[in-house]
Amino acid sequence: MTSAFAPGPVLVFDGDCAFCSSCVRWAERYPRQSLSSAGWEAVAFQFADLEALAEFTGGQVSEERASREVLWITPDRKVYGGAQAVARLLMRSGGPWAWAGGLLALAPVRPLAGVVYRWVARHRDQMPGGTKACALPRRS
Repeated sequence: MTSAFAPGPVLVFDGDCAFCSSCVRWAERYPRQSLSSAGWEAVAFQFADLEALAEFTGGQVSEERASREVLWITPDRKVYGGAQAVARLLMRSGGPWAWAGGLLALAPVRPLAGVVYRWVARHRDQMPGGTKACALPRRS
């Protein structure tokens, strides 16, 4: 996946979640000249070589983390999770999407973006396209 695996960043997501998968499919195809041509790869964590990614990133990637948040892994070994992974994907896209991603990455906006991302993640089974299989396990 990154660097030795792929020439560009890799988005690691929950392939068992219909909502997550739908979002990734949208990003891969729409808008056609923006996100899909941005030079990145998406892989479900269930099919990713998580051990290799953990080694590549100095332990920043784990199955636990990948099951709870989307991860954006750059060829230079940086890992962004959750809202900041989404921000990096949008910034990579160019055009108006890059502005939206840049906004999400701004210091004053990051905490709010994180809160919104975590709320959506906790309720992804209730989002459009979501199913009961999308529900995250409840922490005790």
